[in-house]
Amino acid sequence: MGEKAGRVDDPSAEVLAQAAAAFGLLASSARLHLVWALAQGESDVTNLAERVGGALPAVSQHLAKLKLAGLVRSRREGRRQVYYVDDADIVTVVRVMMGQLTARSDRSAAPVRRLHEAGG
Repeated sequence: MGEKAGRVDDPSAEVLAQAAAAFGLLASSARLHLVWALAQGESDVTNLAERVGGALPAVSQHLAKLKLAGLVRSRREGRRQVYYVDDADIVTVVRVMMGQLTARSDRSAAPVRRLHEAGG
């Protein structure tokens, strides 16, 4: 991809389709929560289900979809399947988005907190 007059060429249709598919998978709050948890460190499905508050079969299905898309990976440790995110860019995208939304939420909640603290 080249640059023309300071502008980067548009991505190919294939790249756009792949990105849309990946973002589509992350559009589920359950799957996004799983990727967020795995961005903090690897885990097996039982611990993930406890952490995100999901049923084991549902968490397993979400992980299978994320794995198929290449967003998470797994390895066998004895009888356990351990899941992890090994793509630093995926971790960065998820952390930046969650950080931005958390900061925005904190800013919009600040006036309400000040009102409650003032006894209003």
